[in-house]
Amino acid sequence: MSAGSVALVVPDAIGVLDLYELSIPATVFGLPQPDLADPWYDLWLCGAGEQAEASLPGFALRGGRGLDDLADADTVIVASVPDEVVYDDAPVPPDLVAALRRAHDAGARMVSLCAGAFALAEAGLLDGRRATAHWMHAGRLAERYPEVDVDDSVLYVDNGDVLTSAGMTAALDLCLHLVRHDLGAHVANQLARRLVVPTHRPGAQSQVIDLSVPATDDDGLAPVLDWARAHLDQPLTIDDLARRAAVSPRTFYRRLQAATGTTPLRWLLNQRVARAQTLLESTDLAVDRIAELSGLGTANNLRHHFLKQVGVSPSDYRRAFPRRPQPTPAP
Repeated sequence: MSAGSVALVVPDAIGVLDLYELSIPATVFGLPQPDLADPWYDLWLCGAGEQAEASLPGFALRGGRGLDDLADADTVIVASVPDEVVYDDAPVPPDLVAALRRAHDAGARMVSLCAGAFALAEAGLLDGRRATAHWMHAGRLAERYPEVDVDDSVLYVDNGDVLTSAGMTAALDLCLHLVRHDLGAHVANQLARRLVVPTHRPGAQSQVIDLSVPATDDDGLAPVLDWARAHLDQPLTIDDLARRAAVSPRTFYRRLQAATGTTPLRWLLNQRVARAQTLLESTDLAVDRIAELSGLGTANNLRHHFLKQVGVSPSDYRRAFPRRPQPTPAP
C-alpha cells in the first residue's frame, strides 16, 4: 500500500525551533520503514525558490521542489511561519497562501503544526472550523482570525481534510495520528515504539499538564498502566488500578489525570479502542470476539465507541488495511 506524497513547506528563514518542528515530520515521513510498510511516504521539501533552501549557521535544508509542487502532493504540512507573523502581525507570505489554496483545491490533505496554523488560517482553510495551535499562540490566532474556532485546550484537531496541532510533542502526536489513519494502528504503534514515544495520545487530550504532581515514572503509575493494557479483556475499575498502585482511588485519579491529561475511565476506553484496532488489522477474529478481548463487551458497544473515536465502523476499518499475520490472542 502506498502511503502517498507528503510536501513539507520549508520557510525562507529558519530558527532553531523551526528546525525542531521541521525535523518531526521529516523523521516520521522521510525515513523509509520497509519492514513496517513498503513503500513508505514520499517526502518532498518545498520552498519558495527553485532550489528550495533555508539555513542558519551550521544547518541547511535543501530540496528540489517549490511551492507550485504543493498542489501535486497528497498531504501538505506547514510546520512553521516566520516569527514576525505570530508576534508582529506581519503578513503570511502571499506566495505561500496562494500555493496552500491551490493545494487544498486540488484535494490535498492540509496539516499545520504549531504556528503553521496561521498560514492555513490566512489561506481561509480554517474558516468556520475548529482548530488549535500552541497555547501560547492560540490567543493571537483567535484575535487575528475571528472566523476560526480556536481551541487551545487540545493536542490536535482532525477535520478530515484539514488538521491542526499544538507544538513540539503534540506535532509528533498528529504525525503519528496520520500514520495510524493511513497505514493502521499496528504500523503506527511500531513506529512510536521506535521513536520511544506514547503509541497514541488522543487529540482531545489537554495541552497543559499539571507538573506539580509527580510524573508517571516517579509515582509508580507506569507499571500499573502496563498491567492494565495487558488485561483489557477483564473488567477494570479505578479501585482495581488504585489498589495495584497502592494509593487511594482519589489519589490515583488525580495522578493519572496529571500525567496523561485525561481521566482513568477515558484512558481505559482509549486503550480498548486502540486494542480493537490492532486486532482488526492483525486477526480474522469476529467483531464480537474482538469486543470481548478489548474489554468493550459486545459488538454493538465496540461499534459505538469505534465509530465515535476512529470515524468509521470496525468492518470498514478492517477492509481498509491488509491483515498482518500475528498469533491469535489467547482467551
